[in-house]
Amino acid sequence: MSGSMEFLLWTKGPMFDIAIAIFAIGLLVRITEIFMLGRKKNFAEARAGEWGPGFRTMFTRTVADPGTFQRAPFNVVVGWVWHIGFLMALLLFLPHIALIESLTGLSWPALPNPVISLVTSVTLVALIATLVHRMTHPVKRRISTVEDYLVWAVVFAVVLTGWLAYYRLVNPYPLVLGMHILSAEIMLILLPFTKLTHIFTTFIARWYNGAAFGRKGVQS
Repeated sequence: MSGSMEFLLWTKGPMFDIAIAIFAIGLLVRITEIFMLGRKKNFAEARAGEWGPGFRTMFTRTVADPGTFQRAPFNVVVGWVWHIGFLMALLLFLPHIALIESLTGLSWPALPNPVISLVTSVTLVALIATLVHRMTHPVKRRISTVEDYLVWAVVFAVVLTGWLAYYRLVNPYPLVLGMHILSAEIMLILLPFTKLTHIFTTFIARWYNGAAFGRKGVQS
């Protein structure tokens, strides 16, 4: 028990500080690199503004168009399910809100624990479904890289260990809680250097595309 408690204290202390530092510095460098790329000067006369179309595209691209849904309904539905489930468990579970409040001072109401439990269970199933689909779909299997599987494994580990900790299915409890915290810290460390960065860059890219099309006076 003492060993598992020491492990838990390590994940909540020194390892947490290391993960936050790497995450913050790495993300800052990544975002700075993106903005330093700049854009070539456009000498064509602008037919419309950029800001409005840019922000509109940020929201319209969030919902799949009918053509995309018809071509890949599994990707759209299951992708939405696990993304929303992951965000709900992350942002609306009381202990997570308490952690965010301790770091930022911000707080908001939490969902009831049974709701979070159900959402987490559905998210686990959806994540398993995405892995099976990736491994069995001929095109996806061919284009998948080690990074794709690594990102999936890290996200799955965060959700699974959280679910195990909630139901106290691993003894001693400090061990599984420490595993959950450590998996979340590994995700933070990897985020700036893998495809997980899309959590922050997706909306930047969507705004840029919408602004570029808006300047031309066409719909993105």
